[in-house]
Amino acid sequence: MIMKPLTINSLKFFIFLSSALLVNFSFSQNNYPNKPIRIISPYSAGGTTDILARLIAPKLIESWGQQIIVDNRPGGNTVIGSEATVKSSADGYTLLSILTSHVIVPNLMQTPYDAIKDFSAIATLAKTQLVMVVHPSLPAKNLQQLINLAKNKPMQLNYSSGGSGTVTHLAGEFFNMLANVKTNHIPYKGSAQALIDVVGGQVQMYYSPPIVAISHMKNNRLRGIVTTGDNRLSVLPDIPTAVESGMKQFIMNIWYGFLAPANVPVYIINKLNLEISRILSIPDIREKLLSQGMEPYVTSPDQFSSLMKIDLAKYNKIINNANIKLEQ
Repeated sequence: MIMKPLTINSLKFFIFLSSALLVNFSFSQNNYPNKPIRIISPYSAGGTTDILARLIAPKLIESWGQQIIVDNRPGGNTVIGSEATVKSSADGYTLLSILTSHVIVPNLMQTPYDAIKDFSAIATLAKTQLVMVVHPSLPAKNLQQLINLAKNKPMQLNYSSGGSGTVTHLAGEFFNMLANVKTNHIPYKGSAQALIDVVGGQVQMYYSPPIVAISHMKNNRLRGIVTTGDNRLSVLPDIPTAVESGMKQFIMNIWYGFLAPANVPVYIINKLNLEISRILSIPDIREKLLSQGMEPYVTSPDQFSSLMKIDLAKYNKIINNANIKLEQ
């Protein structure tokens, strides 16, 4: 087949069509968002992911002039809200507010979605870590003393958690694995009672979110041993990290972020990421996060995606090593 050369009129039409497509593409980029955005939180109202979504939402409204709706969809160990997101249109108007449990749950149960492939990573929002606390009656004053005590008394030291499969449970099993010790897990139905019973001396240890342990530590009702992050907490500057204390692999950061359904156009993901990163740099937003024991955590979409993949594999190893089963 012989290709005929373009005529002048054909060439003009081709240039016109290309220009129109380019203008339309540019307009579509600048036109987002042009309607309300829904942020699904797979937890009940008042939880941290819900609080973060409601912290970011007003700033997005100020920037873009569009309504932002926070839609709580609790239940099913976050599966209900996550599945609703996956089934939404990939147009950038449905987001999902998540935390680290997004990559823990699929290691504990069958989910109707792939935690990585069925979502578009947008941006991380904040991160925190855990603080290993013990009842003051325990003679261990630092991490090495605690390890020695646990080795001398296998399965005699108890640690509480907010329930099987929670990050407070996995922290204890991660410690057991890295220190080659056996401490005994006592699951509770919620973190509040898990902490109270350590304060009361019924249980010796707990891996606590910093914000709820600080007052007990200041009043000497709990003793902080180490934190699980890669840097010291600004709200607990005197408590060393596990890394500083010689356990270099004992790092467990709890991160929070926004996802969207898979295949959302890249320009929308990038626009959301840039705006969220800007919001996290606002002084009053930063102060609110720090007051809650968190810190702003800015990553690119690719960095966030890589983080999820790394933690998915990390928690898979901990869960399989400890043979953890999710409570039904």
